[in-house]
Amino acid sequence: MKNTTLTHIDEKISIPTSFSLGAQHVLAMDLYIVPIILAGLLSLSLSDTSSLIQMTFIVAGIATIIQSGLLLKMPVMQGPSYIPIGAIAAIGKTMGMGAVYGAMIPVAIFVALLGKPANLFSKLVKRFVPPIVGGTVIIVVGISLLPVAFNGIYSGERPTENIVIALTSMVSLSSFILLGCFFKSLHWLRLASVIGAIMIGTLVAAFYGMADFSAVGASSWLQLPSLLPFGELTFDPMAILTMLFISMIVLVETTGTWCAVSAVTGVDLNDERLNRGATGEAAGNFVCSLLGGSPVTGYSTNAGIIAVTGVSSRRAIIAGGVILLILGLVPKLTSLIASVPHAVISGIFSVICVVIAMNGFRVIQHIELNERNMLVVGLPIMLSLGAVLMPRELVYALPEMAGYLVNSGIAIGALTAVILNFVLPSTQTELKNA
Repeated sequence: MKNTTLTHIDEKISIPTSFSLGAQHVLAMDLYIVPIILAGLLSLSLSDTSSLIQMTFIVAGIATIIQSGLLLKMPVMQGPSYIPIGAIAAIGKTMGMGAVYGAMIPVAIFVALLGKPANLFSKLVKRFVPPIVGGTVIIVVGISLLPVAFNGIYSGERPTENIVIALTSMVSLSSFILLGCFFKSLHWLRLASVIGAIMIGTLVAAFYGMADFSAVGASSWLQLPSLLPFGELTFDPMAILTMLFISMIVLVETTGTWCAVSAVTGVDLNDERLNRGATGEAAGNFVCSLLGGSPVTGYSTNAGIIAVTGVSSRRAIIAGGVILLILGLVPKLTSLIASVPHAVISGIFSVICVVIAMNGFRVIQHIELNERNMLVVGLPIMLSLGAVLMPRELVYALPEMAGYLVNSGIAIGALTAVILNFVLPSTQTELKNA
């Protein structure tokens, strides 16, 4: 596949450029949302909520450096996944957070062994996640996250102003991208498109009196992490089995993310890289079990950022990991990011979702869309949207394991794509043009 980015993943871009691009990846990630949701579901105290957010940033930073710099060696940011939220809340409420983090250790060891030294993960991916499945998962990621982005725009006490703010952010981002693509002298606009859109959107929000940065002044400058902040680890067999099941779904999701990054960068997702990636995924969650925070995985939105900026160098992603670490150690900076109006982030996020989905269509563009393949691609999209749009009261009425799945449209779509591709009889010719 042709590389459509302007840099190679191993290109040595300058340190200032690395950190400016890394900052854009971080700003587009909304890392604090998952720990805030978890804190609400678990009824955590204010201090525990603050610790959960802080540790999520630190774990994501460490995991990003491990994954992008040492193991997967692709420009993939690590961040909290939405898929485990239901399982963590259920285990945490009944057994305590010690059982959640205790269950993550044997699961992390198992996943790590699937990668290195067993080298089984790549075989499982080749068997169950061929291009038609990988491309479908990427499409599902983009489309199923769009309602989340729009809910962030329409929710709140002032939806009309939110829409104006979000539209301003969308138009600003799109304009910067187009100007940077069509005029070589303005290429820097493409590189700074996300930060520029955030600044313009925040200015419009301030005009409406909807930008509040008072929490920044009240935050402390430095707070060091501690081991086992939520208490002693416990190892419950049922909790371990539950987290193992959830981690298998997350692995399908993150494989889709890797496929999206591969599609954007043109880098081959070979067996060695897949196996190292599984071990890197496990390493990040092992760190999470010791420091607290939310379990991390490959973050799909960053594939969209790479496509938007045109820079795929791993140096930018590693710089993003360093920034996450710094943010985790400096609560005042974390508060600054958390204070960016949600409508601004949601507007930018919606554009990124479209970019992600389009990259999924790029992966499957040469696959013959016969009746069988249309079902493999179409049904997961339908079911993922059905899960995302399902009323919460119906989700809570489902059996526990089903509830875990429905909490993530990505998980439903990914599993459906894998199962349909496996059970539906295949034709002799899958590709129009090999």
